[in-house]
Amino acid sequence: MTFFRDFPVPELPPRPRTPKPIRPEWSGAPDDELPAVVHLGQFLYRSSNRVLAIRSAQIYSTGCTLDVAWFIRRADESDQDWAALNAAFFSHGHDPRHAASGTGLLFGVEFSDGSRASTAVMHMPVGPHDPAYQPTSPVLYLQNRGGGGGDDELSGSGFLWLWPLPSAGDLRLVAQWTDMGMSEGSIMLDGKRLRETAAGAEKYWPEAGGQR
Repeated sequence: MTFFRDFPVPELPPRPRTPKPIRPEWSGAPDDELPAVVHLGQFLYRSSNRVLAIRSAQIYSTGCTLDVAWFIRRADESDQDWAALNAAFFSHGHDPRHAASGTGLLFGVEFSDGSRASTAVMHMPVGPHDPAYQPTSPVLYLQNRGGGGGDDELSGSGFLWLWPLPSAGDLRLVAQWTDMGMSEGSIMLDGKRLRETAAGAEKYWPEAGGQR
């Protein structure tokens, strides 16, 4: 049983290491950072069979992600109506192509200085070819995490990436989903608290002497 052992094992040719791409900070959460977490636990919309809520915020040095979730409980819908609701809920409720109609799932923020951002205006998570490009207004986009459902309830969740960190003062978070019967609602978040919490974010690979 030595036949195959007599063949030499070829050496692989050297391969240059691919440099890690540098993403602009506005395009998403840093991938080398452990965020600080703030519990929020508030309803953006709540009725007898509809809920849209924010659960927590993960705070990074450059921005934050807001953990949001939405639920629909079946009321007196017929099987046909419930099937249609299912299709609308999962097929295009948060598709940016439907944002222009204003009937899909929409989120928005307003900073204390009056500047605004909305998921109806999509900034792509990957920046353009010009690395110097930077949006002139806040960035907000929804990263969908999927969901589930059955004969009695539908659920979904996602993360909102917000850049930059809000300034001190009130941060207004707005949401609506007209197709699902959720009218516009808003809550106020403490921008100062979110900004100050960013001091607790930790780099995975801190430079020598640079630990926070």
